[in-house]
Amino acid sequence: MTGRNSVRQRRSPQKSRERARPNGETSGKRVTLPRALSKLGHCSRTQAERLILEGRVSVDGRKVTDISAWVDLAFAKIRVDGTEVVAEAKIYLMLNKPRGLVTTRDDPEGRPTVYDCLKDFEAPHLSPVGRLDKASEGLLLFTNDTVFAQALLDPLTHVTKTYHVQVNRIMDMEMLAQMTYGVRHDGEILKATSATLLRSGDRNAWIEVELDEGRNRQIRRMLEALDVECLRLVRVAIGGLALGELPKGAVRALTDAELRELRQSSGVETARWN
Repeated sequence: MTGRNSVRQRRSPQKSRERARPNGETSGKRVTLPRALSKLGHCSRTQAERLILEGRVSVDGRKVTDISAWVDLAFAKIRVDGTEVVAEAKIYLMLNKPRGLVTTRDDPEGRPTVYDCLKDFEAPHLSPVGRLDKASEGLLLFTNDTVFAQALLDPLTHVTKTYHVQVNRIMDMEMLAQMTYGVRHDGEILKATSATLLRSGDRNAWIEVELDEGRNRQIRRMLEALDVECLRLVRVAIGGLALGELPKGAVRALTDAELRELRQSSGVETARWN
């Protein structure tokens, strides 16, 4: 019994250092150190784990190399390479992604990336919210607000993404219905929330497809399973946010009303510190 009590006593100073407060209270904003660096907009969680393991991160003057360490965002003084990490002003941008750009910051093959469109924005920690593949175009969001981004991408929030898709044939009602019932591709069932015909010509058609989940190349794979070729794929909306008349390659900040609508539809306010 004495041994166990002495162990508890030895651990308590470490615990108190993690939760040190002027008044001894916690703020309810305790997160792991990698997540803290991500929330503050300094880097991604994966990048944060690397920095911690390399011994480059300190909390309240003490070097921390444990990626599972907990900190309180309201009180902890976090430094990377000796420089204090403070929360960046939150930035929310929308890009009309042109075809041919890859959604990555650094491409090992040297191809043009979506970040070539963001050269006028001095925000080193902006990340895309989801992805559009090289051949796809349209609405792509960027932010340094990781909580907001995660809420938009979480399949449980069911924030819809709307696409206009040009295909190489006339799509009949049965094929469109099949996309909503579900098609099998590589052993996986893929479904659209809705699929409707926009217009058709002699040899091809445009359809509108809504998704509430983001599986890899989902629309292209669904069409492939139906023996239909995708000629163009343009994302035109995320939730209630429409691409509108934003020119190709252009970037603009979201308005307060647009941001508020996306926050409400994704439930981001209730998930802020969870």
